[in-house]
Amino acid sequence: MEVTATMIADIYSATAIGVGVILAAAGLGSAIGWGLICSKTLEGIARQPEMRPALMTNMFIFAGLMESFPFIILAFAMWFLFANPFVGALKAALGA
Repeated sequence: MEVTATMIADIYSATAIGVGVILAAAGLGSAIGWGLICSKTLEGIARQPEMRPALMTNMFIFAGLMESFPFIILAFAMWFLFANPFVGALKAALGA
């Protein structure tokens, strides 16, 4: 029984580290995406000022899509933390 508890603790600790890395990467990717979207929109407006309304509309659409990515990743991260599928697989493999 002690081996199983140790293995479960190892799974939870590795999952916590993995979730931290995943959330950091999602945050960094979203920030880079926001920067690129806004910089290219401003560049386009500087080149053709009459296209400002169309470019701003497209920027807000793509920014909304970019903003949804970290929330989707957050949902997966919470699933891994609170309903860890790896613990169930370990218990099934050990017959517990």
